[in-house]
Amino acid sequence: MEYGKFGNTGLDVSRLCLGTMGFGNASTGMFPWAVDEEKSEQVIKQALDLGINFFDTANIYSHGDSERFVGRALKKLANRDEIVLATKVFFTPEKAPNVAGLSRKAIFSQIDQSLKRLQTDYVDLYVIHRWDYNTPIEETMEALNDVVKSGKVRYIGASAMFAWQFEKAQAVAEQHGWTKFVSMQNHLNLLYREEEREMLPLCADQGIAVTPYSPLASGRLTRDWSGETKRYATDKVARSKYDDSKQLDLPIIQRVGEMAKKYGVERVQIALAWLLQKPTVTAPIIGATKSSHLTGAVKALDVHLSADDVAYLEAPYLPHELVGPLTADETDYQR
Repeated sequence: MEYGKFGNTGLDVSRLCLGTMGFGNASTGMFPWAVDEEKSEQVIKQALDLGINFFDTANIYSHGDSERFVGRALKKLANRDEIVLATKVFFTPEKAPNVAGLSRKAIFSQIDQSLKRLQTDYVDLYVIHRWDYNTPIEETMEALNDVVKSGKVRYIGASAMFAWQFEKAQAVAEQHGWTKFVSMQNHLNLLYREEEREMLPLCADQGIAVTPYSPLASGRLTRDWSGETKRYATDKVARSKYDDSKQLDLPIIQRVGEMAKKYGVERVQIALAWLLQKPTVTAPIIGATKSSHLTGAVKALDVHLSADDVAYLEAPYLPHELVGPLTADETDYQR
C-alpha cells in the first residue's frame, strides 16, 4: 500500500479509501444490493490486511447500519490510533423538523449519534454531505468549528457542491478564525469529469485533499455496459447518474477495455490508475462489497499510464449534465 498526506495536513492516509455505503441490511435498509454485517466485516478485514487505513461512511447509509457495522468491525480488528475514520452529515431518514441539514442543532445531534453507532470518541474527518440552502453558512461553519474544538472531530471536509459554495465556506471560516475544510469528496471518474472545470483547480490551489466517490461509475467502467449485476439492476441512484449519458460514455468504456488489454490488467485497474495519476487526487473511495473488489483495486497502484494513454482515454469525453451538487429546489436527492 502507498500512503500520502491528506491535503495540507499532517494526516497520513492510504491511496485508496474503503467506502462503506454498501454495508447494511438489504431487506430493510436503503440498498437492495447491500451486504450484511458478517460480509462487511470480511471486507474491512481484507482492507486492513491490504494496508488500507482510510474508511468512509455516513449517517444516512442504510439508516445508520453502515456506521454500526464499521464501528463494531474496526473496534474488533484495528488499532484506532492508526485508522482514519470519516463519516458524513446532512441527510437523515427522518423527515421531521431539525434532524437533517446543517443547522447547529442538527450537527450537534448527528455527530453524537454517529459516534455512538461507530463506538468511538471521535471521527478523524467529518464531512458535510451536501450544501444546505436553508441554513446560513456562518452557522454551519461555527458549529463545525465547535465540534472540532470539543474533540469529537479532528478535521472537517465537504462533499459534492459548486466551487463557489466551497470557496464561500472557506472564506467565512477564515474570516472568523474557524476550522476550514481540508478535503473535498466529489463525483469524479472517466465518465464524469465536470469537476475538472472549477473544483479541481480550486482544490489544487488551496492544497485540498480530493477523495472522489463513484470512481468506477458504479461499476460501469469495469465491464461492458450490458453486464448485469444485482446493483446495476436495483441501484436507482446510480442509474439516474449514468443512464441518460450512456451513448456519450460508451466510447470511453470501449477505450478502457482496450487499455486493459494493452496492459494485461482488468478494467478496474485502468479506471483507478487514471484517477491516481491526477496530482489533485488523494484517495479514490472504493465502494467494495466483496474482498475481490479490494484486491483488484489495489493492483491499480502498480499501473502507470503514459501521457498518451491518458489522452487516449480522455479524448471521447463530452460535457455532461451536473450530477452531485444540489440546487436550491432539490431537497430529497440522496446519493
